[in-house]
Amino acid sequence: MKSVSLNGIARVDLGKKFSKKFRKNGDVPCVIYSKGKEPLHICVKNNELRKIIYNPNVFILNINVEDQNYNTIIRDTQFHPLNDNILHVDFLELSENELVSLEIPVQLSGNSIGVRNGGRLNLVMRKLLVQSFPKNLPDTINIDITNLRIGDSIRIEELEKGNYNLIQPADAVVVSVKTARNIVEEEEEEGEVEAEGEGEGEGATDEKKDENSASSKEENTDSK
Repeated sequence: MKSVSLNGIARVDLGKKFSKKFRKNGDVPCVIYSKGKEPLHICVKNNELRKIIYNPNVFILNINVEDQNYNTIIRDTQFHPLNDNILHVDFLELSENELVSLEIPVQLSGNSIGVRNGGRLNLVMRKLLVQSFPKNLPDTINIDITNLRIGDSIRIEELEKGNYNLIQPADAVVVSVKTARNIVEEEEEEGEVEAEGEGEGEGATDEKKDENSASSKEENTDSK
């Protein structure tokens, strides 16, 4: 997985009062959590964090704090309820020998047969929860949709497995191709036209039977 470097500043003053002060100065209060260690309280520049958080990709973050390097991932992000301002971020330090769970974005490739025939592509899961050792974390989960026809879907159990485990249920649908509404309407209209044609054919047959019956009666009367 790709990595990005961030600069952090250790903070001693904690609490809401100091957090507001940090945010006013363009910094975001953060915490680095490490197994068996005390949490490390830091600040990271807001503009640096936004480039990471508002990015569709997922990265391993190397945070430099006072000559110390922490290999981390984002565990939680808090936003202002009325805008998109970042209020707080929790980081989790990675260990090479410990499994970690992380949501990885899904990337589709190929041109679906079903979509070319008028179907609608439905990406149910944009990210998949992956569990693996840090070195095996993928950048994306790649799915080839070339052979997907209308009504087809791809489930978790059908995906190619790498050096990681997918946490979602095996039968969960990741992507599918549905029938577009206009196609359904066209099929219904064609069905109605055929039904009307069949009705007209039946009526014509009945009329012919009546004519033949009347003609037969007339011939019998004349012979008498």
